[in-house]
Amino acid sequence: MTTAAKVVHRTQGAVSQQVKRLESLFARRLFDRKADAARLTPYGEKLLIRAHRLISLNDEVMDQMREADFTGEVRLGVAHDIVRMTMPPILRRFRQGHPQVLVTLVSDTSQALRLALRERKIDLALMTEPERGDRDQFLLSDRLVWVGVKGGDAYKRRPLSVALGQENCGFRAAAIKALTKARTPWRAICQVGSLESVFATLEADMAIASFLSRTIPDRLSALRGRDLPPLPSFCINLRLPTTGITAATSEFARHIREGFSDRYA
Repeated sequence: MTTAAKVVHRTQGAVSQQVKRLESLFARRLFDRKADAARLTPYGEKLLIRAHRLISLNDEVMDQMREADFTGEVRLGVAHDIVRMTMPPILRRFRQGHPQVLVTLVSDTSQALRLALRERKIDLALMTEPERGDRDQFLLSDRLVWVGVKGGDAYKRRPLSVALGQENCGFRAAAIKALTKARTPWRAICQVGSLESVFATLEADMAIASFLSRTIPDRLSALRGRDLPPLPSFCINLRLPTTGITAATSEFARHIREGFSDRYA
């Protein structure tokens, strides 16, 4: 309650009274109060989710009614394994709404983008990471799956040929760990170069690779039920610096969140 009071510039007592009024209004306890902490009840968690929606809708209405005319440049970093399947509709929508903002797209591995964001070479980054980001950062959770060309039989051969991509690709370690744990005989091919090199080996039925299930290109297919070791889930997180965020960057981040919510809700 004390922390919340500081955020809304009220006294701690005023915030506590407001919570009590809400509990009286709904005839439900929103917090379990203990000597050292107050935690949300299931009813409190239910209300919190809907409150976030109301606040988001309020912000959207305010932004649209103010008709802010953003200008400048936004440098966006996107992990190369998700850029093609996720970004075109979002980029198109933002360009139509804010034609005066120049968007520069940087596509690289999540590890490289993390460094670029820290060094302020980019303004925000869309990354695939094993851990889930905070509420404003987390966009989507998706499982890695084995992928090959449609109608191919590369997954049947042993040792299994696997296109691992670049050494700092986040999916690489997950694939190796899964294969090692399953004691599957395998060999690595296509360990350097761009994602196009991986696509070339897959389409030639030379190997299989790991992709998020929602980002598989049409010319490839998931190899479910093919006696291949299961892979873990990854999260798509939107990362921004803690300070120095421009209005145009904040607006672009909002478009990205809404784009993912509309498409994957």
